[in-house]
Amino acid sequence: MKVVKKMMAAAVLVSCSAAALAADMAGSPITFISPFPPGGGTDTLTRMMATAIGQDQGWNIVVENKPGAGGNLALDATARAKPDGHTLVMAQTDNIVLNPWLYKKLSYDTFKDFKPVGLVASSPSVFVVLPDSPYKTLDDVVKAAKAKPGEVSLGIPGIGGSGDLIGYLWRSAAGMELMHVPYRGWSQAFPDLMSGRIVLYTGSVASLLPQISSGKVRALAVVADERSPALPDVPTFVESGFKTINQTIWWGLMAPGQTPDDVIATLNGAVNQALGKPELVKKLEQAGYSVMKGTPEDLAKRHRIDHDVFGKVVQQAGIPQQ
Repeated sequence: MKVVKKMMAAAVLVSCSAAALAADMAGSPITFISPFPPGGGTDTLTRMMATAIGQDQGWNIVVENKPGAGGNLALDATARAKPDGHTLVMAQTDNIVLNPWLYKKLSYDTFKDFKPVGLVASSPSVFVVLPDSPYKTLDDVVKAAKAKPGEVSLGIPGIGGSGDLIGYLWRSAAGMELMHVPYRGWSQAFPDLMSGRIVLYTGSVASLLPQISSGKVRALAVVADERSPALPDVPTFVESGFKTINQTIWWGLMAPGQTPDDVIATLNGAVNQALGKPELVKKLEQAGYSVMKGTPEDLAKRHRIDHDVFGKVVQQAGIPQQ
């Protein structure tokens, strides 16, 4: 009987604590930091999540864009924020995973200064050409590149990013040479693609889906284990014979490193509740994303595995640190 009473008392304390925490989260604005400017794929995803979670929980969530230094400004701001659950960053492969390998000095430790909240979504890289390009498949590109080593050009959104590294993996697997041409983004690369200065370009499905849907470019293949829900007719690299090229780009919310576990649990529950709603899943898939969900530990595991995998690729590719 005493044991039962103690269990009931403990349950009441947990319930009261959860209620107090929920009230605290609703008491002041929560900031979601986006490491990129307004209008891009990461910004769109961040705002969709902020709106969905805010509506579900009754929280006032604001999105703050803090672009610059490859995402380092946003990550630094989050690492230095008060660890109370009111500041989160939409981290992704191209910053929290890759930056420790690409920059000599960082103001933060990618593992110690952040606490995973939960995975949000993934979006595979997609390789595109102009609609009238003679290249219809990846094999067409490989044959041309082998016939003229170094002459087939691939536009990439920045040196050392996921597009650059996947291009390197493709070159190595196919035994060909591609000329990588770095850009700040699609808006800078598109004129060169139109003029023929570059033959291919790669970016995430989420960032290039509007151009693919409008017919400005044609997709050759996506980098994933399975086809993208937004591009069901476009084959994967795996289907095209490159079995080891399946590294998708992911996004996940992270908090300052000293954020209490109960706060992280509350935030994770809110993220997964939002991602469990069919209307949000549909919006994300239409925008080029695939929902991921999961526990904080799932994000921590993905962070560590990709850190080690991409680190080896950076070293193999000989990409210099900035």
